Amino acid sequence: MKSVGIICGGFSSEFEISIKSARTIVDNFPERYKAFMVVLSNEGWFLEIEGVRFPFDLNTMTAQGADFKMEAAVVYVHGDPGENGKIQAFLEIKGIPYINSGPLSSSLSFDKWYCNQFLKGFGIPVAKSIFMTSPDQVSYSNIIESLGLPIFVKPSDSGSSYGISKVKNVNDLPDALAVAFKEGRTVVLESFLEGTEVTCGIYRGEKGLVTLPLTEIVSENDFFDYEAKYNGRSKEITPARVDENVAEKVSELSKKIYDLMQLRSIARIDFMIVKGMPHLIEVNTTPGFSQASIVPQMIKVSGSTVKDFWNEIVKVELESSHNV
Repeated sequence: MKSVGIICGGFSSEFEISIKSARTIVDNFPERYKAFMVVLSNEGWFLEIEGVRFPFDLNTMTAQGADFKMEAAVVYVHGDPGENGKIQAFLEIKGIPYINSGPLSSSLSFDKWYCNQFLKGFGIPVAKSIFMTSPDQVSYSNIIESLGLPIFVKPSDSGSSYGISKVKNVNDLPDALAVAFKEGRTVVLESFLEGTEVTCGIYRGEKGLVTLPLTEIVSENDFFDYEAKYNGRSKEITPARVDENVAEKVSELSKKIYDLMQLRSIARIDFMIVKGMPHLIEVNTTPGFSQASIVPQMIKVSGSTVKDFWNEIVKVELESSHNV
């Protein structure tokens, strides 16, 4: 029986969410594998078994005091250093097969501006934007002239829901930029897209790409920020209340993006529907997977189970690809 490490934790603000996601995956992983949580924290790497943590050795892929050798992995670190592809690159160097999207596609999706500009080059509609490496790089008057109001100010390279502001007044721009630059080294400003926000779960199944039922996001806050996403301040309606034609457009765009970025396993792609046309918001290669997260809701509405879902993912992404 092969041992699989569900790598979780990390260095970002979403550490606890990653732990919850990993526990759901461990509980629903195919029983022909021994799946355990491998937790990365500021204190180091640890294997977790029934709440007890054992020091984990990256050189030998074993844990001190536990009978475990990691032979394959699922990287489920939200944020640095998993969602940006660093752990995947290390696993490739070590020759450890893993289920996720690779280093390049993970790194690209992690940076909101670079990802959207890459996909814009292939005709994917996105919001108009300005990229900033310092708070005083562009004058406020030029920002407003280019993007109008309101605008979204987001850390571009953090992959997090933290540090995002919706700015309705030019006087609020300095504080919004300060908050965003505290979370990331680069910041993207985006024009406001008015419409219906939906998200599409997508993965490669045994018969090709599969899109799950769309979820509509209705935030109780001003937008779908961290509090709305993780603290119950939003309504997540599955299936989304959009007509069949719009749903098909989102599905086809999601498949195009998945192929262009050479994604693997589950991804969740967020869109704003503006006058019937889907506009890309962002690509998530490590979407939340706790019991309360959106993707498990989508799986349930599709008529499947989380256990069946991971069984199919493992067959396609691990067993067929790596002969494990």
